[in-house]
Parts: sequence; C-alpha cells; structure tokens
Amino acid sequence: MKHLEPGVIGSIERQGRWLFHRRSVIGTVLLPFFALALWQPGFPAANLSSGDMQILSVAGLLVSLLGLMLRGFTVATVPEHTSRRSTRQLSAQTLNTRGMYSLVRHPLYLANWLVASGFAIAVGSLWFMVVFQLAHALYIERIMACEDRFVARTHGEEWEQWASRTPAFLPRHLRWMPPALGWSVRTILRREYNSVCLATSAFFVLQLGRGTLVEGQPALGWIRQHPLWVGIFAAGLLCLLILRTLKRHTRLLHVPGR
Repeated sequence: MKHLEPGVIGSIERQGRWLFHRRSVIGTVLLPFFALALWQPGFPAANLSSGDMQILSVAGLLVSLLGLMLRGFTVATVPEHTSRRSTRQLSAQTLNTRGMYSLVRHPLYLANWLVASGFAIAVGSLWFMVVFQLAHALYIERIMACEDRFVARTHGEEWEQWASRTPAFLPRHLRWMPPALGWSVRTILRREYNSVCLATSAFFVLQLGRGTLVEGQPALGWIRQHPLWVGIFAAGLLCLLILRTLKRHTRLLHVPGR
C-alpha cells in the first residue's frame, strides 16, 4: 500500500479495523444471496440432476476439508500469542515468520477462503460464487491491510523484511522455512473444533434446505435418504461437544507455550 495516499491508507485501515471486530458475523450479509441462490441458482444447478448436485456438493466439501486441513496445519506449530481467534483487539506479541507464515502472511485467511469457497461450490450457483468472491476480496483486502499496518508498527524492520519476501494471501515462491516448534495434535484439537463444527453445520443446512424447501421433501424422509450429510453434521457436533468440554474443564489439550 506504499503507493497510496496517506488518507486512502488511513481510510482502508479504519474500514479493516471495523471489519476485523465484526468478522465473526460479517458472513450474515450474504445470507439473503444464499437464500436466493437456493431458489434461483441458475447455472449450473438448474441443468443438473439431483445426483449430479450431490456430486458437486461432495466436491465442494472436499475443497472445504482442504481449507480445514490448512488451518490445522497452520495452528499445529505456531507459538503462543500468534494466530488468535479474538475479534476484540489486534494482537502481535510474537511475529511468526516460519511454517505456513513463510509462504504467506495470512495463511488462516487463505484457509478460511478455501472453506467458504467449498461451500459456495456446493450451492451450485455461478452467480452466487461471483458475488461471494467479489465480497470476499473487498472484505479480506481491508482486514489484511489493517493487520499488516498494525504488525508493521509493532515489529518495524523485522516485519518489513518478512513482508518484502512473503506475499499476503496467495503463495508465489515456495520458500519454506520449517516451524520452530514441532507438530501438536492437541493444539489442533483445542483450537479448531469450532471451525469444523461450523463447516459441517453449513453443509448440512445447505443440503437440508435444498431438500425440504426447494425440492419439497419431508424433513424426516430427507434425513433417512441422506445419511452422509446427517453423519457429517453429527460428527462435527460431537467433536464440538467433546473438545469444548475437555478444553474448559480439563488440561488434557493444553500444551505449554502454545
């Protein structure tokens, strides 16, 4: 953003900070478009059979799973005070430049984009995919700019050197630097159950809504005919309940320095 006027940079940063504090609910803006896409999906869903739509949905699910795996791969090795989930305030006590952060500066946002894009694929609407990608590009550009400015002020020259060789969102040069810490499965389990439950619930709601509201199937009949989506939803919910309980009431998932 160095080529932009200071006033423009300040405006983008303010917008990014506003979006940062609301990023957990900002997706609700797309709910009306999602509802419309269920009723009037257009191409390609309008030309696909029910079986073909299921194949497309599974393809979208696989893309989302790739995003979840990337999230897990990222958080498995990060030290404490990095990659926080908080929406209350920006935090940059530790500048992590290794592991996934040696490829892109915002790997978790890249992972989230894959998860959401997989869901958009499953909707089966080209126009909805275009709306989603445009909205996401506008949203994520400002949040990343805000975070970059904050971290640059906090870490100065160290951040400048890292940013000069590391793209913000999409990898360009695979200059991998091994993480300083080893893999921690317990860290993944402690930090990622919400993401898994949210993703599985979204796919379940999509499939249930399409079957009952659009195709007119009875809810119980649809549930009996689609054990895959019911099982995925149940697995995500069970994961949430078990891991949330362990995190809050035990130290089993705690790893020092993570």
